Amino acid sequence: MAGRQSGEDSGMGKQMIEQISDRIRAELWELQDQGYKDFHAKLIPTVAPETIIGVRTPQVRKLAKKWAKAPQIGEFLAQLPHKYYDENNVHAFIVEQFRDYGQCLEQTERFLPYIDNWATCDMMAPKVFARHTEELIEPIRRWISSTETYTIRFGIGMLMRFYLDEAFRPEYPEWVAEIRSEEYYVNMMRAWYFATALAKQYEAVLPFLEGKRLDAWTHNKAIQKARESNRVTAEQKEYLKGLKV
Repeated sequence: MAGRQSGEDSGMGKQMIEQISDRIRAELWELQDQGYKDFHAKLIPTVAPETIIGVRTPQVRKLAKKWAKAPQIGEFLAQLPHKYYDENNVHAFIVEQFRDYGQCLEQTERFLPYIDNWATCDMMAPKVFARHTEELIEPIRRWISSTETYTIRFGIGMLMRFYLDEAFRPEYPEWVAEIRSEEYYVNMMRAWYFATALAKQYEAVLPFLEGKRLDAWTHNKAIQKARESNRVTAEQKEYLKGLKV
């Protein structure tokens, strides 16, 4: 009898998961923009085009905000991997809304291994992390030591987003400089980190470029990005131009 009850409970649980996932997916299809899908698919070549529904980011964010309040949303978050790229973006935006740091961190770490593109990776920036920079630095160190492309990228992104102002420490750019990867999406984020750091912590990070601490591609890309920034002075841009390799 107990075994039968367990089976019934399992069946009900599966039905609940399918129900909320189907409802979210149905709403995404209603919001599909075919032109946007075709355009966006070219920007995320690591994602199979047939898994992209094609919903614009503001609409995905609005949908996630609505569903985040659903009592059964935990069932959707537990259902990994999702079938569609757009579902992953809903997932990312729901995780962003967790107000409890511990729960948000747990959900983030569960989701990271399933991220398969730069866009989903970069759009997820939990607000609660900004209030817990001391605790977050340990997970970040773990993420950037990963072998997974988008876990590394996410960790660098968090260092760039939350640790280039008051929470900045000289060892953080050291961590990014020490990363060695052949992955384009890792090295592009490394370059973006140093370009942003030049805008915010110029004197502290300039020695990394003067000392050629980065691989040539990342070094030159960081300089390019910095020279394109409005936050870097004309004098600084001219000096950086001379550091290209």
